Amino acid sequence: MNRKSLLIAIVFLTTLHLSTLAQDEEPKRGFDKEKLFFGGTFGLGFGGNSTLVNISPQVGYRFNRYLAAGAGVTFLYSSYRYRYYVPEYKENYGVAGLNVFGRVYPIDYLFLQVQPEMNYNWGKFKFYDGSADQKLDGKIVPSLLGGVGAAIPAGRGAFIILVQYDLLQNDRSPYGNRAFYNFGYNFGF
Repeated sequence: MNRKSLLIAIVFLTTLHLSTLAQDEEPKRGFDKEKLFFGGTFGLGFGGNSTLVNISPQVGYRFNRYLAAGAGVTFLYSSYRYRYYVPEYKENYGVAGLNVFGRVYPIDYLFLQVQPEMNYNWGKFKFYDGSADQKLDGKIVPSLLGGVGAAIPAGRGAFIILVQYDLLQNDRSPYGNRAFYNFGYNFGF
């Protein structure tokens, strides 16, 4: 096969492939509950000096194969006792918030995500040497998480692997100044 025939065959096959992608099923009009997905974060950790509780559910909607969006709530509580510090103290920290997110899937199963959120956080330091306790006044803190992830189909949903970073870097952000990882499962897809 000469180069001209090969080029025509490649163009024909590419056009055929693109036209079949464009001819997906006729989309349903209005809301389609089959496009809903549920996920989020759930975590518990208990130790001799520490406690962590994280309940952060999310619900989303897959508009088409390229776009999804949703919203969620966050509740995080952590407590840690510093036994080997002078003075010995205990730190309690809490976060409650709301978020929305948007995902773009440039390639099947790979996505870019943006997630603005508003979190109310508070805390307290209790000193065991008789010093006055210190309170971290409650404050609403905005965050803007940007990230990249993968949705690996499994059963009636997908395993989610996501790397995110807080782009605003507010001094009271619960995310700090490093990238962080989320692993989970979305029911539905």
